[in-house]
Amino acid sequence: MLETGEKPKIFLICGSLNQTTQMHQIATELADCSVSFSPYYGDSVLAGLRALGLVEPTIGGNKLRQRCLAYLAAQKLDVDLDGARGGYDLVVTCTDLVVPKNVRGLPLVVVQEGILDPDNYLAPLVRRFPNALPRWLAGTAATGLSGLYDRFCVASEGYREHFIANGAPADRVVVTGMPNFDDCERFLDNDFPHRGYVLACTSDARETLKLDDRRAFIRKAVDIAGERALFFKLHPNEKMERATSEIKTWAPGARIFRDGPTEHMVANCDVLITQFSSVVFVGLALGKEVHSFYPLDELERLMPLQNRSAAKNIARECRRLLAAQPRLAERIQREVA
Repeated sequence: MLETGEKPKIFLICGSLNQTTQMHQIATELADCSVSFSPYYGDSVLAGLRALGLVEPTIGGNKLRQRCLAYLAAQKLDVDLDGARGGYDLVVTCTDLVVPKNVRGLPLVVVQEGILDPDNYLAPLVRRFPNALPRWLAGTAATGLSGLYDRFCVASEGYREHFIANGAPADRVVVTGMPNFDDCERFLDNDFPHRGYVLACTSDARETLKLDDRRAFIRKAVDIAGERALFFKLHPNEKMERATSEIKTWAPGARIFRDGPTEHMVANCDVLITQFSSVVFVGLALGKEVHSFYPLDELERLMPLQNRSAAKNIARECRRLLAAQPRLAERIQREVA
């Protein structure tokens, strides 16, 4: 039983910087609860693969784990590494590709992180046997297939239909919006000094073992740009030296940005070219000319809600699950209706 005045305890499992900042926004809307965070983790198999450096390009690797921990420390947030302390009333996680055993059986909320990976050759098998094969074999294309959650919070009605068609339980998929992509207009107010260029955002497809004809992508960007200035923004998970060398070879004269505010660069461009990046939604929301490896009509159908309230909506779903627990109901102080 909770002690008198004790707050409900919520555990948030983070991942990439995008996923981690989304979790932080949700936690901010749960100020009446006690919140703790952890980098992404799994069980002994994932820990062993991480120790061997075999999952380094993913959110289960050491690099992104340390990046997450650095953000949590900078924000002075409470860290419970891999949920070791336990005792939680609710768990919020950035993905269900791996659901750690020490949080199974607890009320679980999964939050969509962004655009999904394209299907690889294993995706149909994973969809058919989602609990017999490791879901991560299909990448984020297998998101929502675990069935281990009580709520799956997604970006739009189009995405809800997509996840249900893939096999997600319809009664648990709710449209809330996606925190980092629910107010793209805010990116227009920025101090990025350039405007009127063609922006090509690369991906970490090769680093995550997907096919990527980088030469063809760069040449496509050159053709689209024509006489206009061409900028390349590299994905933070890429091998930077390799990507830079390729651009210098096949797009001499293009400017290359290894870091910086990608969304602000999108806001100031005239044309956006992407591979498999969620920033395509920023370009669409801001009315840019967009080129993507995904069909544009499909992207428009999936477009995240611009409701400026995704984190608040997800927090509301968390409170509904907490309020369903009799011993916690009286501790939930905000309206959940």
